[in-house]
Amino acid sequence: MTVATLTTFEIKSANFPLVALLLKSTDLAALAREMTQRFGDIPDFFDNDALVIDLTPLQQADPADAPAIDFQALVELLGSYRLVPIAVKGGNADQMAAAQQAGLLPGHEAHLLTPRPAPVSAASAEQPALHQHQQQLHAAPLGALVIDKPLRSGQQVYARGRDLVVLAMVNAGAEVIADGHIHVYAPLRGRAIAGARGNTEARIFALALEAELLSIAGIYRTSENPLPPEVAGHPTQVRLVGGPDGEKLVMTPMQ
Repeated sequence: MTVATLTTFEIKSANFPLVALLLKSTDLAALAREMTQRFGDIPDFFDNDALVIDLTPLQQADPADAPAIDFQALVELLGSYRLVPIAVKGGNADQMAAAQQAGLLPGHEAHLLTPRPAPVSAASAEQPALHQHQQQLHAAPLGALVIDKPLRSGQQVYARGRDLVVLAMVNAGAEVIADGHIHVYAPLRGRAIAGARGNTEARIFALALEAELLSIAGIYRTSENPLPPEVAGHPTQVRLVGGPDGEKLVMTPMQ
């Protein structure tokens, strides 16, 4: 008897890059407001990224008391931002059952990773929410996005998956965003958001720091807090430093 050999498919284990949403509230109206505030003016921030919903922050001393979640509405909300929820983890039995009824898979094996530093561009002198964590792709890194014209008020530049180098002024009302480091070799007077996808090792470098807003991995500082005199208008690097009260932005003059 002849046994046919299967040639049309193979099944193998695979690693799949995921974005993780750490859900801290079941108030979807509040979540929608914060998503709009953070991503509403960046329509290409997500690109149908697969996502795991982590319910761990919702669990209290007694996980049985954790609140119910409208997963169907949550999936629709995230989908409106081009996120594709495929799994859920960290919930109690009722939450996990409700998630599965909404078509989500149990993602107990999904591990959140601390993001690694983004690749440093050749022009840099040093390294540089949804508060999110993304697994690293095993692929050749993209080079830095280089902008050589001034950015006017209302303009926005986003360097997805790479560093951003700006060779001209970032005027007040303009916004520069990068998943990696941001280098501005001119006055930085607008808003700068580095490590936009959770890279806590990202940094911001400016030849003259006069920013309206600074952010790294979701940690913000606005112009309501005046810049320290030793860095205002001077060459400065901005980075995250951990402490007993959590991470904070630290600004250091560059010589």
